[in-house]
Amino acid sequence: MSTNIETIAVNRNDGTPATLGDYAGKVRLVVNVASKCGLTPQYEGLERLYEEKRAAGLEVLAFPANNFKGQEPGTDAEILDFCTTQYNVTFPLFAKLSALGDDRHPLYTALVEAQPEAIGEGPFRERLKGFGVERENPADVLWNFEKFLIGRNGQVVARFSPDVKADDPRLVAAIDAELAK
Repeated sequence: MSTNIETIAVNRNDGTPATLGDYAGKVRLVVNVASKCGLTPQYEGLERLYEEKRAAGLEVLAFPANNFKGQEPGTDAEILDFCTTQYNVTFPLFAKLSALGDDRHPLYTALVEAQPEAIGEGPFRERLKGFGVERENPADVLWNFEKFLIGRNGQVVARFSPDVKADDPRLVAAIDAELAK
């Protein structure tokens, strides 16, 4: 039986303990983020999505990870400062964790187990291969800004490739479908 994602211990950006269960009954978009990535401007779209759909029950939950070419080297305090000053992020930001490898956080192990394939997979994976980045396990998180959608019931319902932006019709439709439940 798979792990209950709602009960996995994580820490908020300020170090206080939390779980995804703290957001029970809401639709959650879990995103591994980084400050020094070519995809970092996605923070802007994620914040806009959060502002537009928060009242309907969406939570964007950002988990900084330094697994991808060292693109999130900062401390939790530095990451918070960057996100708030550069992108006016107001959605919940969590403490840095590992989304890949031997030290992968249990949350990411459970997310990948629940949803091993990403929507929008393809072009970005091929582009990374050109830079010598290839995942042995195709189910592993590919890069920064991969998105996992968790329904109000706590089940992982979809996963989106890093290059699927917050305004992508596939992501918006999946979020709207979950919000309607």
